[in-house]
Amino acid sequence: YCHRRGIRLVGDLPFYLDHHSTDVWVHRGFFKLDKEGRPLFVSGVPPDYFSPTGQLWGHPVYNWKRMEEKGYEWWVRRMEHAQRMFDLVRVDHFRGFVAHWEVPAGEKTAERGKWVEGPGEELFKETRRRLGFLPFIAEDLGTITEEVVELREKLGLPGMKVLQFAFGGDLPSNPHAPHNHAKDCVVYTGTHDNNTVRGWFEEEATPEVKKRFFRYVGREVRAEEVHVEFMRLALGSVAELAILPLQDVLGLGKEARMNVPGRAEGNWEWRVEPWRLTVEAVERLAELTELYGRA
Repeated sequence: YCHRRGIRLVGDLPFYLDHHSTDVWVHRGFFKLDKEGRPLFVSGVPPDYFSPTGQLWGHPVYNWKRMEEKGYEWWVRRMEHAQRMFDLVRVDHFRGFVAHWEVPAGEKTAERGKWVEGPGEELFKETRRRLGFLPFIAEDLGTITEEVVELREKLGLPGMKVLQFAFGGDLPSNPHAPHNHAKDCVVYTGTHDNNTVRGWFEEEATPEVKKRFFRYVGREVRAEEVHVEFMRLALGSVAELAILPLQDVLGLGKEARMNVPGRAEGNWEWRVEPWRLTVEAVERLAELTELYGRA
């Protein structure tokens, strides 16, 4: 149905699984569990400037050695299934394929974790052999090492750039700023984990960030029009693909935010009302898409 109308679907492939998932229960040997099926180690990220005790995510971590012995069959089948459902698949936490942070189960923080090497290129070699190509977007946000960049480039996968991250800190060298984009990336005004652009502008952007943004677009912008400038920046980027959340196309505020990471309730509840899909919004999107050669 979508293909007949020229629409391509982009899916999402989480890196980790919940401990209570069917996959973990059926394939216990592929995870670091004890004889009772309880996690020996759990996922997280190490301490940094923003989180002095790190982040404790709590998922069971992979037993890469056992997976290697089985030719990474479980992962390859998982990627095959995602490819059947979608045209492109965003692979979450791409850096985990190079190394992941694992924490002994029972710890209250992620401080006592350690980096454990992942399968790297070998897993993707097997996937490429089976699929013939790699229809993936690498989620490479956060603290990324040279090894992660090297793997992404070696595999020929596009990375991600998020415009909401472009105006904090050193703007001239900020990798998310459009003038630093490369063709092999996907640019987002914001992801499902971000506020809407208007919500970001009204609730999160500091006066310094707003000042940098105004300098970048050459004028001061009101809250009700900030989404249009972000659409221009995204569509005008050299990035191979530009993704605009519908909330940003419509210029909606924080009430339309999709997801707040770490919050257990109230996520993924936003629905668009038909009356919001105005002729003005549709015509603006069509005009900018054509203007920047993305029609």
